[in-house]
Amino acid sequence: MLITSLHNPKIKYAASLRESRQRKKDRVMLVEGRDEIVMALESGAKPQMLFYCFDFFGEGDHSSLMEQIVQRGSGTMEVNKRVFEKIAYRENPDGWLAIFPSIQKKLDDLKLGDNPLIVVVESVEKPGNLGAILRTSDAANVDAVVLCDPKIDLGNPNVLRTSRGTLFTLPIVLAKSDEAFGWLKAHGIKTVAATPEGSTLYTEANLRQPSAIIVGTEKGGLSALWRDGADIKARVPMFGKINSLNVSVSTALFIYEAVRQRGRR
Repeated sequence: MLITSLHNPKIKYAASLRESRQRKKDRVMLVEGRDEIVMALESGAKPQMLFYCFDFFGEGDHSSLMEQIVQRGSGTMEVNKRVFEKIAYRENPDGWLAIFPSIQKKLDDLKLGDNPLIVVVESVEKPGNLGAILRTSDAANVDAVVLCDPKIDLGNPNVLRTSRGTLFTLPIVLAKSDEAFGWLKAHGIKTVAATPEGSTLYTEANLRQPSAIIVGTEKGGLSALWRDGADIKARVPMFGKINSLNVSVSTALFIYEAVRQRGRR
């Protein structure tokens, strides 16, 4: 049955999930976009509800994806263009939007190899920066991303958009900074704090060993726990008037320096 009313309870609920408080309360997220939904399914995530609108569909076979979603036990709801625009958050939607459980993994859920490369992001505030860090982390095939005391939730639409769905391709865990600090030490993983006050250039930091790259907010940087307790304090050289780069750019430099040192091709 085609849903045309904006007052349908399920439509009103989906629209409410644009608010962080509702997402956190129900531990769910809205995932918009065919590619992003495919990534979520491939990660093993099970959608709770799919909303779709044929008016926005492009060319190609859509029935197989619909079947996959139904086989996972999800409900489906066809809506008209006006209703879909009410619940979508993209300017140019493709007609696919689903409700998925939020990511709730913990540090002890991680399964690491012999020489892991981990990215720790402390108190990230801007969803675009977090999304970009996740996308870079996926591109470099890092072993895990640890979010310490985040100021935003992973279900933020801008995190999903800028990450291009890679939050489903990466092992991502949530933790307190002191919890992550102790866990890394206990597992013999060297901590490399990215800070403008670092005494070592990032290209000279030893990232060939089991390492965790620690990055903080652009405004406040890292907390004293990481600044004082990190094994290595490294910096990106700056030659202008500002003393730091955008955190997602700085993180990308550190990650790909690790890739270079480890001889990945």
